Amino acid sequence: MTETSFNVLFLCTGNSARSILAESILNREGAGKFRAYSAGSHPKGGIDPTVLALLKKTNHPTEALRSKSWDEFTGADAPTMDFVFTVCDNAAGEVCPIWPGQPMTAHWGVPDPAGFVGSEAEKAAFCGEVMRLLRTRISIFAALPIASLDRLSLQRRLKEIGKVALESPEARDSGVL
Repeated sequence: MTETSFNVLFLCTGNSARSILAESILNREGAGKFRAYSAGSHPKGGIDPTVLALLKKTNHPTEALRSKSWDEFTGADAPTMDFVFTVCDNAAGEVCPIWPGQPMTAHWGVPDPAGFVGSEAEKAAFCGEVMRLLRTRISIFAALPIASLDRLSLQRRLKEIGKVALESPEARDSGVL
């Protein structure tokens, strides 16, 4: 890991909703300290329209977003990841590639906005809830004193973040909510 900037990869099966949200949120919330990326084991090839509309409505960066395979991050010319987070249960259960640099990993599973069935208004509201949960976890992560934590302590904290829910005491105590 570098002292000034950390590379973070968010993984999901389709790379069309959850991992895209996480990438955009961290690139805004952690600008200067983090560079976020997203990918999928079986990318859908496009971003969910409700997710894209929500990101634009909330002034999150969208220009560089695209659905892509995690294979893009395994080659010699790929950026070395410091952290890799799975945000869907399918990706967490799959055999992931070997990431160069042995990044720290954790599972931060959230519900899938792309798979939500309901009216457009219901889907938009559901997507907003998923975004708030990801933003809560990402804000806690971005506030960690990474440089002062030993690897074992940092790994424990990363796993704990994946258990934080919107109304949990951890989220309230973090000062995020």
